[in-house]
Amino acid sequence: MFMEPGMDGLDAYRKIIELRLGQKALIASGFAETSRAKEAQELGVGGGLKKPYLLDEIGLAVGAALDR
Repeated sequence: MFMEPGMDGLDAYRKIIELRLGQKALIASGFAETSRAKEAQELGVGGGLKKPYLLDEIGLAVGAALDR
């Protein structure tokens, strides 16, 4: 969710859906869920992954997001 400089995943997803409404995405973060992450999910981001995650976990999360 956090990126440099001054942008986070919510900001990035807002810009992405300006270009492609309905674009699927996942949140991958090493931090606890925040209100910004919840807001991103309300905009359409699929589930989230807590870092560190295993390869099979990201595979399952991607599959679930694509099935949504």
